[in-house]
Amino acid sequence: MNYIGYFLISIGTIFLFLGGLGILRMPDFYTRLQAGTKASTLGAMSSILGIGFLQPEWFIKTFIIVVFIAIANPLSSHALARGSHKAKQMPFLKDEKIGDAYEAVEEKLHKNQKKEDKK
Repeated sequence: MNYIGYFLISIGTIFLFLGGLGILRMPDFYTRLQAGTKASTLGAMSSILGIGFLQPEWFIKTFIIVVFIAIANPLSSHALARGSHKAKQMPFLKDEKIGDAYEAVEEKLHKNQKKEDKK
């Protein structure tokens, strides 16, 4: 159990380090958010689960924390990304022809809604 615990803690610290490095290296908010969220979710879950293996009497508590992180972290990053998109913060694009795919889909939905309202 100790070997599994130390292995999980090691994996967790590596992913947390890589997540921090990703936040420093990425060009805009959206890619930083993705790097930070994915790596910190896996890193925190691995580290906390490793502590659960090292201290078996805490395993149920650490498992509950891991489940909470698995639910809360992606939801919070989605809320942050959606809020920044609503605030018109544009992502960094190498090719300006790409545009904003979400805006294009939203415009099509509004046009279809207006057509249905006229009928």
